[in-house]
Amino acid sequence: MRFILRRLGFLLLSLWAAATINFVLPRLMPGNPAILMIGRFKGQISPQALHALELQFGVTHTPLWSQYLTYLNNLVHGQWGLSLTYYPVPVSKIIAESLPWTVGLVGVATVLSVFIGVMMGIWTAWHRGGKWDAILPTVSTFTAALPYFWLALILLYLLGYLWHWFPMAHAYSSSLTPSWSFAFISNMLYHAILPALTIIISSIGGWLLGMRNNMVQTLGEDYVLFGEARGLKSNRLMFQYAARNAILPSMTGFAMAIGFVVGGALLTEVVFSYPGLGYQLLAAVQNEDYPLMQGLFLIIAFSVLVANFLVELLYGKLDPRTRGGASH
Repeated sequence: MRFILRRLGFLLLSLWAAATINFVLPRLMPGNPAILMIGRFKGQISPQALHALELQFGVTHTPLWSQYLTYLNNLVHGQWGLSLTYYPVPVSKIIAESLPWTVGLVGVATVLSVFIGVMMGIWTAWHRGGKWDAILPTVSTFTAALPYFWLALILLYLLGYLWHWFPMAHAYSSSLTPSWSFAFISNMLYHAILPALTIIISSIGGWLLGMRNNMVQTLGEDYVLFGEARGLKSNRLMFQYAARNAILPSMTGFAMAIGFVVGGALLTEVVFSYPGLGYQLLAAVQNEDYPLMQGLFLIIAFSVLVANFLVELLYGKLDPRTRGGASH
């Protein structure tokens, strides 16, 4: 329990630090969101209208500590300001609408790539020196070096444009209205195959190589050799003895991968015009939409911190030595 409370305290402190940095950075940047908004429409407005816009975008001349307290209060209540790109749509609404698309695509693809990569890494390490141990790591080294956007463009050209196997863009056909109907869900899954395949192929090699290297080192440990000498079954020795400890170094990487899911595979979403958070982040940068950028960065930071917290708890369960004094 002390271990959990200690990690929870660190999580809360980290969340507060991330929120504070997110408050400070926009105030260090030059410019006024209200003036940027006016400039986009090349309009002339009265000082009263400008003041009203400034209030909408949270630009006030109150003391910094007062702005900070207001910011924290708005943060807790989900009032993250208005987007310049989609004015007057609230940032929280844009994130809420884009988040399911990113989690559904990038989240599922990331989990699949981790699972497949780790299992293949275990298999190749257990059968090291064999045919697959020579083929898979070589192929994985090549695929791990492929940039997302390059592979996305190649697959888009071959499977979408040339052979017409999959749609080339968007999350669903424009003729359909989002619903829980079978027609819409099947169409949505059909559109997700190509971008998901891009993420899986690009990511799987790194997980395979990392798990294989960890597994090879673990197979030389005394407790694995002792289990082998006792005549334990191959599957039990492979998973419960070797893989259980070999997977620990990969847990941190998995936490980071899951945390950054909400940021989306930016370039993949852009190539396929997928309406996720990565696509929105690019639009925010292009339009100097600081409120939307601020909200997206906050979501990404919070997701990484929470994912790391959960993995640290799992890490402590798998390896009690990481709990420090709590294990004695």
